[in-house]
Amino acid sequence: MQIDFGLDRAPRETRIVVAMSGGVDSSVVAALAARSGAEVIGVTLQLYDHGEAVKRSGSCCAGQDIYDARTVADRLGFGHYVLDYESRFRTGVIDRFADEYARGRTPVPCSLCNQGVKFTDLVAFAKELGADCLATGHYVRRVVNGGRVELHKGKDPARDQSYFLYGTTQEQLDFLRFPLGDLPKKEVRRIAEAEGLAVASKPDSQDICFVPDGDYAGLVQRLRPETIAPGEIVDMQGNVLGTHRGVVHFTIGQRRGIEIGGQKEPLYVVGIDPDARRLVVGPRRALAVEAMRVEQLNWIGEDQAEVAVKVRSLAPPVPARLAGEQVQFERPEYGVAPGQAAVFYDGTRLLGGGWIAETVSAEQGQMNAAAA
Repeated sequence: MQIDFGLDRAPRETRIVVAMSGGVDSSVVAALAARSGAEVIGVTLQLYDHGEAVKRSGSCCAGQDIYDARTVADRLGFGHYVLDYESRFRTGVIDRFADEYARGRTPVPCSLCNQGVKFTDLVAFAKELGADCLATGHYVRRVVNGGRVELHKGKDPARDQSYFLYGTTQEQLDFLRFPLGDLPKKEVRRIAEAEGLAVASKPDSQDICFVPDGDYAGLVQRLRPETIAPGEIVDMQGNVLGTHRGVVHFTIGQRRGIEIGGQKEPLYVVGIDPDARRLVVGPRRALAVEAMRVEQLNWIGEDQAEVAVKVRSLAPPVPARLAGEQVQFERPEYGVAPGQAAVFYDGTRLLGGGWIAETVSAEQGQMNAAAA
């Protein structure tokens, strides 16, 4: 299979840097780049200290993954660099993740990583190497339309990763390439097998890469021990219903762990006050959100009023109206919480996005309308 990397010069005159995580996706990108006839250089990020990295599995950019990436580069016959970005990753991603959790918000560390070390720093390094482009294993499509580069959802909806790339800049997009955007995962593994790559059957990474066991609370309480202090659980009128064992164990919309009986209907976390160590709980209908404010907006496409917006990576886009930082949902939406990314689309095209700063509940909106 041949992939056109969309470069102006003949393949033998070009240099492609491939971001190699050690998984099957980026390894296949490296194989496709090598097959194109271009000079290929692989780059892998080491994001943990060596002792921790060796112990990790089911993640990316860890000890075994670095070894796997180097093995692929050796088999395909090109040079391979390992960049120690541990301190940058800890400051820009892990610490911010812990801080957001400690504030009672729901962070999206994969978006932070892509906006920082994976794109900003890697693009700069690739350019220092004299590369014509940086290729990655993300399942998104780069489309040139009338001379302008656009970013679209991956063709396979089950693999699409555009939600995490809303922070990409137009300058970065001009330099980036995503060869897997039109391929299903099954075809990617078939290519890996045909190339004789040892990672062909390697499992996909799971959960957040620096929390491969899924214990987010355990990580946050180690970094921010104040989050394990017990506190009150109150209803939406402020009545004390019980106690909790630390706000670190809860996020907006969570039902598990509240453990308060005798209620007419199940209770969910509808608010978190970390300074007062207080959880606010209420019925599911209290989680319905009619509007939100989105800050730190980044636009790849045009800033338009009628959009489709995703508030979680696995949620379908829903219709909304955008006016500056204010987003009004066409219908009340569930699963919306401060700290998440709100990502805007026009069909399959990614327009941009930002961080959810505040939400307006549908109940509060109705109360405001009645008062007016």
